[in-house]
Amino acid sequence: MAGYLDSLSLVERLHRLLLDVIKDEFERLGILEINPVQALLLFNVGEHEVTAGELKTRGYYQGSNVSYNLKKLVDCGYMHHQRCEIDRRSVRVRLTAKGRSLRDAVADLFERHAQGMEQRGVIGFDAMDDMNRTLRRMERYWTDQIRYIY
Repeated sequence: MAGYLDSLSLVERLHRLLLDVIKDEFERLGILEINPVQALLLFNVGEHEVTAGELKTRGYYQGSNVSYNLKKLVDCGYMHHQRCEIDRRSVRVRLTAKGRSLRDAVADLFERHAQGMEQRGVIGFDAMDDMNRTLRRMERYWTDQIRYIY
């Protein structure tokens, strides 16, 4: 039980630290109009065009306030939105040039960190692959638990 609780705590702390790392990078770059959660949303959308509902089902966004964050990103010029021709209730979103530029800044940050971790012996790419397989198994287990509740 102690190992499981330690893993849960580490996953939560790592996510919060990731947001802090992105925030620090944005402050260094002078990007102050959006927050790290919104930056991750831009990063995860990438070159795709998706609906708000797809953001959650594809795993691009985990929060409950997706509408607020999308509106903020559209208002700030990072995303373009358009009503779907087939289903007028649905809105499709994609990155603007400004959004792609910010996505590239996050990608550069992640690339630097991945290289730095390997160069300093923090974690190698093989160990990262093993860790990712383990985390995916945990994700699958929790997803199955949610499905069986309903």
